[in-house]
Amino acid sequence: MADFTIPAFIRGELVTDNLIEFGGRGGDATFLAPDPMTILDRLPLKDPGKMADLYALSLEEIIDFLAEVGKRLELSSNPLLQEALENSCLVSDMTRPLLESAYAGMHRFFQPDLVREIADFQIGIPYLEGWVESEMSNGLRVAQRAFGARALHIVAGNAPVISTMSIIRNAVTRSDAIVKLPSNDCLTSLVIARTMAEVDANHPVTKHLSVAYWRGGDTAFEQRLYDPANIEKILAWGGFASVKHVTQYIQPGLELISLDPKRSATIIGREVFESDEAQAEAAVRLAADIGSLNQLGCVNARVIFAACGTDGAGLARANAFGERVCKALAELPPHISTPAKRFDPELRAEIDALKLNPDFFKVIGCQENNGGIIVSLLGEPVDFYPKLGGRVGNIVPIDDELDAVAFMNSYTQTIGVYPESLKVRIRDTLALNSGQRIVSLGFATSGHPGMPQDSIEPLRRMVKWIVDEISDPASVPAPWIDHTSNGKGAAALAAA
Repeated sequence: MADFTIPAFIRGELVTDNLIEFGGRGGDATFLAPDPMTILDRLPLKDPGKMADLYALSLEEIIDFLAEVGKRLELSSNPLLQEALENSCLVSDMTRPLLESAYAGMHRFFQPDLVREIADFQIGIPYLEGWVESEMSNGLRVAQRAFGARALHIVAGNAPVISTMSIIRNAVTRSDAIVKLPSNDCLTSLVIARTMAEVDANHPVTKHLSVAYWRGGDTAFEQRLYDPANIEKILAWGGFASVKHVTQYIQPGLELISLDPKRSATIIGREVFESDEAQAEAAVRLAADIGSLNQLGCVNARVIFAACGTDGAGLARANAFGERVCKALAELPPHISTPAKRFDPELRAEIDALKLNPDFFKVIGCQENNGGIIVSLLGEPVDFYPKLGGRVGNIVPIDDELDAVAFMNSYTQTIGVYPESLKVRIRDTLALNSGQRIVSLGFATSGHPGMPQDSIEPLRRMVKWIVDEISDPASVPAPWIDHTSNGKGAAALAAA
């Protein structure tokens, strides 16, 4: 018997018939959802002209609607949210305290000032509200406007904030969204959509949102849905395999906006190891970057380059620093970090193997599901660093901060740096070597949802930039008038 049911939400209406059983992530639970083939024809907006109702609204009216939705998303007073939390605990990779914290804070993302900043910082409110005119150097006048698109959001399930932000982004860009639910977060988008319908099921923002579950790789379903006649943009989050899978459907008229898997890094400056006080602060900050969200995010610290030196004294400093970080990890509050719900058995086997080589690696902690620190005594990250999770960090001693640059590549996303003065010195070099986001140590999982992500501005990619070119023959040379000095027009010259 299935543990719970996930209705489909299609443009303000719930669909609860033709249910079939699906398995949640990790095999912990099963759920019922409508057979995807029975709702396929209802999901896409066949006529893009029907998005006109979104343009009858001002952005402030959309923001006001989202604010009202946010008021209804208080965990203490929303039974739908409470039910979603309980069922999410069965399938999520996050532990209950982390989910409770995420759901309790969900309403904050709908605050008007925050939503307004997201729209203005990434796109510019004037471009969302109307045509913005400018004059070019050749006399051409141009009017530009950002229009929404019919989009498919394939969201990742490692944190509820991903689903939350996808829905907000859809609203402020006046787009039409189909959200594909992930099996490890199959309720967040749905409960937000249902709350929107409780506020106003006929509101244009509600009518341009559909949420459903189907198993990734269902080619019979995907080949029909993933078509330029149905959708114009796909925003794909997730692991390498899932993003790679989507690329087979990309064709002219269907754009992929890939928020693909990333790995992050940390650089600890040499001055930190000259002061016991600085080491203590750096250890707490680093523990937060490793442990927040239980290291389930791309933004979390995994490999830490510490400029403590690589001689005997330097390795001793690295080991002592690792002990401090491990202790700080264990002391993080439960709404920030807990022992892992699941610990990858392959990762555990790799760590156990390192314990047999104490001259090459020092393993601190890493018992049960509590996490810990691996110090690489040979100055190289562990071979399995992409697998690091469950609050396990890898400290790599280096002699100079810039030695870390050799390990940066196109997969490098967030780079935590300490102290702040070091960040200013090396940020240009990090950027040139593929670093995408440089943050103060301890704040890797913080930030503002209006910032660029993975070196792109997602909202600017989500919209279609439409141009109206205004040419006055008095200021712009007309193609039908002979402008050549010898009397021969362009057409005559071409014929000759």
